[in-house]
Amino acid sequence: MNKRILIHDYAGHPFQVQLSRELAHRGYKVLHLYFGYNNSPKGDLEKRTTDPDTFRVEGVYTKEPFRKYSYIKRLFQEIEYGKLIAERIKIFKPDFVLSANTPLDSQKSIMRACTQEGTKFNFWFQDAIGMATRQLLGKRLPILGYWIGAYYQKLEKRMVRASDQVILISEDYRPLMTGWGIAAEKVHVIPNWATLNKSVPQPKQNPWAVEHELAEPFCFLYSGTLGLKHNPELFIFLAQSFRSKPDVRIVVVSEGEGAEWLTQKKEVLGLHNLIVMPFQAVEIYPQVLGAADVLVSVLNAEAGAFSVPSKVLTYLCAGRPLLLSVPPKNLAARTVLEARAGLVSASGEVDQWLEQAGQLYADSALRSQLGSAARAYAEKTFDIEKITDQFEAIFSAKI
Repeated sequence: MNKRILIHDYAGHPFQVQLSRELAHRGYKVLHLYFGYNNSPKGDLEKRTTDPDTFRVEGVYTKEPFRKYSYIKRLFQEIEYGKLIAERIKIFKPDFVLSANTPLDSQKSIMRACTQEGTKFNFWFQDAIGMATRQLLGKRLPILGYWIGAYYQKLEKRMVRASDQVILISEDYRPLMTGWGIAAEKVHVIPNWATLNKSVPQPKQNPWAVEHELAEPFCFLYSGTLGLKHNPELFIFLAQSFRSKPDVRIVVVSEGEGAEWLTQKKEVLGLHNLIVMPFQAVEIYPQVLGAADVLVSVLNAEAGAFSVPSKVLTYLCAGRPLLLSVPPKNLAARTVLEARAGLVSASGEVDQWLEQAGQLYADSALRSQLGSAARAYAEKTFDIEKITDQFEAIFSAKI
């Protein structure tokens, strides 16, 4: 076999590197790359003694730390980053490149390098980035943002059409592909998953929870980024709703503008039941989730068409009930309802969301039922061997 596969996941998520390891165990030579400066929860991105010699993992770093909230600086850094990945493609000379969660200016350089090297490029379509840019940036910069977004939407369409194959994470994106004129035989749907063996349910009384004095209180816990597609104010509402309950904590594990805003509002409003802390090491992440009585995810209404919060899949592994404020048609909402793993309210329905939070707080039997169903769904669905079979079939397809 000895085919070379380069898997690039800009975010450094756990499940992508799990796929890389499984492919390496099957005999492929695999190079797994991620952006070292990206400030988000990371997967197991260190070479282990149990890894085969055919597996390598590397963080790729721009000259300076990433300036996420400086649009001009960020643009040039994303262009720089794409060129760095392109250099590695030219050195490694893979047969296939699979690239996910990648800024479009970076992806453009990656695709150009694949063309120059005669490498098959597979676009792993996680989010509709062009659409997201148009909607979210358009709100911040009403005229300029709209035209910038339109440019990126056109760029994304052109790159997807030029890809050898496209992997979607949801059937929800298939009409978009059809509208873009993508040949049906090039499009495959493989839903995201979570690393089941790395997300084993932990007792609430675990070392991390004890250290942070969260083993005894009732905890609503959110872990993940808080960007433009999230509304951090929901956690203010949640903390205010439970202000009279001395045994309740609202825990937000995040970094960046959203987390900083929450910290400031907490001090202004005197919300001592709201705890904001930075991202935690991947090794103790299961304990972080284990400290929760309820796991929380939020997504703005306008983001429902272009984003699927993957944190929900990791939550399912933790064996805890979920509380979601997301668009009803979003895949995350449908998954949680299908699994009977939590309560879901539509984005913007704050009163209903708070009512559901109160219901979960008051009903331990319901929490136990939902948490057990969450883990059962994960065990049934997140089989890495079957998932890898699907990717292997794509790599071997004659297209």
